[in-house]
Amino acid sequence: MKDMTFALFGNTYQAKKSAHAEHLIHLIQEYGGKVYIAEDFYHFLTHEQKMDIRHDGLIADGDDFTADMAISIGGDGTFLRTASRIGHRGIPILGVNTGRLGFMTDVRPEEIDAAVRDIFDQQYQVEERATLHVTAEGEKLSNYPFALNEIAVLKRDTSSMIGIRTSVSGHYLTTYQADGLVISTPTGSTAYSLSVGGPIMVPHTGTIAITPVAPHSLNVRPIVVRDDWEITLEVSSRSHNFLIAIDGRSETCHEKTRITIRRAPFNIRVVKRNGYQLFHTLREKMMWGADARE
Repeated sequence: MKDMTFALFGNTYQAKKSAHAEHLIHLIQEYGGKVYIAEDFYHFLTHEQKMDIRHDGLIADGDDFTADMAISIGGDGTFLRTASRIGHRGIPILGVNTGRLGFMTDVRPEEIDAAVRDIFDQQYQVEERATLHVTAEGEKLSNYPFALNEIAVLKRDTSSMIGIRTSVSGHYLTTYQADGLVISTPTGSTAYSLSVGGPIMVPHTGTIAITPVAPHSLNVRPIVVRDDWEITLEVSSRSHNFLIAIDGRSETCHEKTRITIRRAPFNIRVVKRNGYQLFHTLREKMMWGADARE
């Protein structure tokens, strides 16, 4: 059994499910592991939920921490925020699902005991998931510029659609007249991209999906390209601005700002239990192929 240190991040809005976090912390400590807890999550557990939590240290805002493994307890949104805290450091992340769908956080609360045992026994696998990097020419993005799921360009302040001139590796593709455009990794293909009609992409395929949001033309369809190709976007809008959302973290950009999206130089490492299968998850959580008549 290997001594391990864990960085714990959690959802601070799920009061009824916080007992799962308390049990997880105690269980890790019983195995001899060390637990470092994000300050906001610790404050939520101790001040709002009145729990007596022992820890080996607190993790302040920023990236000055290290661990053998990070644990995200919440839903997929919490997992994405955890991924943004981990960034380039390569710490593998285990997702414990106390949310709803939980496509990335696939350890259910009733599986916590078995999952922790497997981790200390080194019986798990780590998947490398590609991330995207976005830059805005002439503007400084205030948010973390990397996305595990998707980068979306969306209309703002008006019901009118926006024009998005799109080029791939320097070659003009088309100008989308739409409510927006979603640029998705395979990991994010089951998230926002899927909800606007994008394709499901298997992880490790080295691809990016470009999917319009409510396009004005019926002959515009999603397209999948290689993830080592650079995508550039130039937006025109009646309101002279638009939103850019990076895994849900949004901010305003000025019209004509040139957006460049490329694969990031690092991956996010995701912990999966042995025996995990993507297609099983599709069937279980997305009712893939389910027949309503049965």
